[in-house]
Amino acid sequence: MNIAIFGNDRQESHLRQLRELLGLLPLRFERVYAERGFAHYLHDQEIPLEGFRIADTLPEDAECVISLGGDGTFLRAQLWVGKRQTPILGVNTGHLGFLTTLTLDNLPRIIDTVLEGHHIVERRILLEAHCGEMPGGFWPCALNEVAVLKGDTTSMVTVRAFVDDIFLAEYKADGLVVATPTGSTAYSLSAGGPILMPTLKEMVLTPIAAHSLTMRPVVIDGYSEIRLEISSRGEECHVELDGRMFRVPGSGARLSIRKAPFVACVMRPPEADFARLLREKLRF
Repeated sequence: MNIAIFGNDRQESHLRQLRELLGLLPLRFERVYAERGFAHYLHDQEIPLEGFRIADTLPEDAECVISLGGDGTFLRAQLWVGKRQTPILGVNTGHLGFLTTLTLDNLPRIIDTVLEGHHIVERRILLEAHCGEMPGGFWPCALNEVAVLKGDTTSMVTVRAFVDDIFLAEYKADGLVVATPTGSTAYSLSAGGPILMPTLKEMVLTPIAAHSLTMRPVVIDGYSEIRLEISSRGEECHVELDGRMFRVPGSGARLSIRKAPFVACVMRPPEADFARLLREKLRF
């Protein structure tokens, strides 16, 4: 089996365990790749990558990606995977970690989860956004959310939302989050949105600090198209996809969002079910 590793550059408190894991991988897998940016970081930390091949893009024969970091690293690993639908196993060396279910404390479990087939692969929807102001080469898909946010001023943003060309509501708020079920435990949750089982196909519209108490989160059929008309007294607003941002004018910008034609494949051990994650991460 061939695998690839992807990680962040904030592993200083895990270097001993990381060195041990990276020493085991070439012994257990046929071919092991390291994403180039992560490989440079490991080199700087004097961690050898004997038996590894360095990759700029995800190799065609990689059957699994191991993401080492927090949920943000997992999102960047999904960006690296792109449309390939290669399963990603998240190993948490970060903080909360809804997408990263294993830790470096149990190295054999990480390897067995992948190599021995002791895993479940969940197919999670992504959102695909289209906007005339989106820069060239900007990846238009998001696993967690697409967010419309006010610009660098105190002025609120006004977002008129349409679902399948039917007018839904005009949101006057600091912003509006359109989240996937996976993203329902991320930005949307912090803004008061509901928690959805991550394998559902729905989308959630959650206003951020709405200027009306009656504006509540709404769950939308995942096969619908959401169209947003954006305006603000400020010169510009921000559109963010999983933390990646581009700017749009303060008036006249339009954004359409729908379910992407491919999915993200999230690998997890059987014991890391969603109910258990809620109990552990949110202390239910």
